Amino acid sequence: MSKNRKIIVILTIILLGIVLFLANLFVGSVKIPFVDILNVLLKVNDDNSLNTIVLNYRLPQALTALLAGSALAVSGLLMQTLFRNPLADPSMLGISSGASLGVGIVILLTGFISGSAVSSLGWWSTIGVSLAAFAGAVAVLFLILAFSSRTKNMTTLIIIGLMIAYLASSVTDILKFFSMKEDIHAFVIWGMGSFSNVGTERMTMLSISVIIGLLASFFLSKNLNVLLLGETYAENLGLNIRRNNLIIILISGYLTAIVTAYCGPIAFVGLAVPHIARFIFKSSDHRLLLPMTMLIGMDLALLCNVIARLPGFDGNLPINAVTAFIGAPIVIAVIIKGNKVAK
Repeated sequence: MSKNRKIIVILTIILLGIVLFLANLFVGSVKIPFVDILNVLLKVNDDNSLNTIVLNYRLPQALTALLAGSALAVSGLLMQTLFRNPLADPSMLGISSGASLGVGIVILLTGFISGSAVSSLGWWSTIGVSLAAFAGAVAVLFLILAFSSRTKNMTTLIIIGLMIAYLASSVTDILKFFSMKEDIHAFVIWGMGSFSNVGTERMTMLSISVIIGLLASFFLSKNLNVLLLGETYAENLGLNIRRNNLIIILISGYLTAIVTAYCGPIAFVGLAVPHIARFIFKSSDHRLLLPMTMLIGMDLALLCNVIARLPGFDGNLPINAVTAFIGAPIVIAVIIKGNKVAK
């Protein structure tokens, strides 16, 4: 791709993101004229109801989608490069399952100790679920880091991650069996994923956490490019493979844990977006792929959120239903393309 064409494509991706971000403020169950939305953003509107809808609900939701999409997309790119597997994604190491286990434990303990559903605790339930999800994800992350320090074989690490995911899912199913119906319903809703759980109160923490992870990932660009040449060649160039792998897993797992804690397990974004970036730019240079994957991840998450909030769906369509509808065909295309190359 020529330099001029590359600039045009990048500007198009950025412009598309701006349009989708504004669409997230415009689309919803309550119809608000676009001029009124601009007035709210410019703080020249005195209608408190409009200010509440736009600033307290739609704007935080759009920002959450933007941050979550970029974090999951970059995390997926890191995983696919590390394992040299086009079907690798942030959930491969069982981190999302660990988050689900943390939420399951809180649900069971709340019902068992208090005798009331966790959903009845108001805003405490949202904070408790987020903290439990983050704790479970981080616990699995450190477990994976411990195993990765003992083995250099990435295939072995994948298998260990999958087994941890199965164990966590098994314990979660047991917890669900003993939980109250209201809590099981809340758990199922959380598992569908949502960008509406953050709100204005926790937006600062989410933003800072995601930005730190994204900035850290950009320092890996050179090492990721070297890693593509093979571990033997990378070691000859002076790259510490074991330390490098630990850092990649740590950053990818950290981004996944943050997003899962705030939004629930969001599927297919981390798996599909890196392939979209590679297809558009026909490049494996991570100095280009990392920022472009981040931007495309933002666009895809914003698009999915707009679709989920279309008036016909009453704003209740689960995010995972939309991401799967878009991401699954991309994964199928990758598999078919891989089989053709193998032949």
